[in-house]
Amino acid sequence: MATRMLAAVGAMVFGAGMLVYADRPAVAAPEMTDRAAGVGPCVTDPVPTHEALVPKTLEVPIPYPVVTVLPPAAPEPTPTRITMQLPPDPCTSPCPDLTDLPGAPPSLAAQLGIPEILLNPKPFHFAFPGPGPDPGSVPPPPPVQPPVEPAAQSPARPAPRLSPAREVAKLTGANSVNRTDKRWQVDGTDLGIMWESAPGEIATVFGDTVGRGFHPPGGMGLDWRSNVLAFSTDHDLADGMSYDRMVTDGRCHAAEILASRKLDNVEVTTIPTSGFALGGRQYLSYMSIRTWNSAPGTFFTNYGGIAYSDDHGETWTKDPHARWDNIFGLANFQVSAMVPHGGYVYMFGTPNTRLGAVGLARVPADQILNTTAYQYWRDGTWTPVGGFTAATPIVNGPVGELSVRYDTARDVWQMSYLDTAKAAIVVREADSPQGVWSESTPTVSVLDYPELYGGFIHPWSSGSDFYFTLSTWSDYNVYLMHSVLGE
Repeated sequence: MATRMLAAVGAMVFGAGMLVYADRPAVAAPEMTDRAAGVGPCVTDPVPTHEALVPKTLEVPIPYPVVTVLPPAAPEPTPTRITMQLPPDPCTSPCPDLTDLPGAPPSLAAQLGIPEILLNPKPFHFAFPGPGPDPGSVPPPPPVQPPVEPAAQSPARPAPRLSPAREVAKLTGANSVNRTDKRWQVDGTDLGIMWESAPGEIATVFGDTVGRGFHPPGGMGLDWRSNVLAFSTDHDLADGMSYDRMVTDGRCHAAEILASRKLDNVEVTTIPTSGFALGGRQYLSYMSIRTWNSAPGTFFTNYGGIAYSDDHGETWTKDPHARWDNIFGLANFQVSAMVPHGGYVYMFGTPNTRLGAVGLARVPADQILNTTAYQYWRDGTWTPVGGFTAATPIVNGPVGELSVRYDTARDVWQMSYLDTAKAAIVVREADSPQGVWSESTPTVSVLDYPELYGGFIHPWSSGSDFYFTLSTWSDYNVYLMHSVLGE
């Protein structure tokens, strides 16, 4: 998986995760009114504290250079998919022969109460030629010439009134409401990006995922998959979100849905950034990560792209032409959040890193995979002139893990993201996608979750209920959070 290292102080970014340590002791998550925060469905489930504790195991990747000639990426093999019936009780292990294996005896370091240090040499590739996917015989869509159209900004809204977020439930990993470790061998994962995949159904896609041998902080362990996908029809979010199924390729095993080359400094992983459905097709925006080995707060992408599925998320195709190359490491729309609305799909994007500003583009809903059909918002107009490198920022950085939705009930656009300057997940609102966007309101900060990141909005947030997912680096799993929205 992504090469990642742990820092003891300060703020450091590792792969899809952000580690932020406060200068004061960590505070446990606030209690809920109906039950203790984070308690799973079984009586033996402990309560997560989310404190930045000393880890039991600390894996230290040691990169070493490898010079290689890299052939073009081979065609992806036809994926294997199975359907399995799960026991209705989440406390019942459906595959004990796979998931209930005896663990290793405690090491001497564990017996002494100190971290066990694992040194893990990892190749860092210097490869020729470059890692871009080969379009092969797939022709690009016919080029189009979209017009230049006026797009004035709306007046700024006041900053949204949001209560401090409370933890509803742990969604992934051991002792979670979904028991993903026992049901799908998802012991550690992050992100939890959601969209309405069908009427009454929510799809949730996760980032780098590990199974057996999982040892946080971060996604350290075996059975690494770059991403996995779950589905839920749970409308009662007050006690968490239950998953009906995951896309699987074996008994109790969540499948990787977007493959990656898993070669550091070539393409180490592919990370989803947003999802949406139009007609019978599902779409994912994603980023091809070249390496996580960069300065704090940064990572390097090859490109931002779009994948699609015509079998309700079981298998996916990465379109070879629908991508935005990372020119000189500075290009926008590497990390994108895409939202269909009013006959268009709006694409909000940032550069690689969590430090850049948000740009905006739109495309007719029937031209999503045609990059020549995109108009970029630039100084009050929708224009193809200048392309994606010339989009005017609509929200200044630092912005990370961007999530955007249109609230149909309130006729308001909402944006949630990690603000590393404020060390918090924040929310903004606007009356139009190009803004003017309101000032930001924090929902949860490092004072309660010292190693937070993410902040992806649940599409069924309604009225005063604002739900979103949160990831933490210390236990590398995903939580459902709830804030109360006031007018």
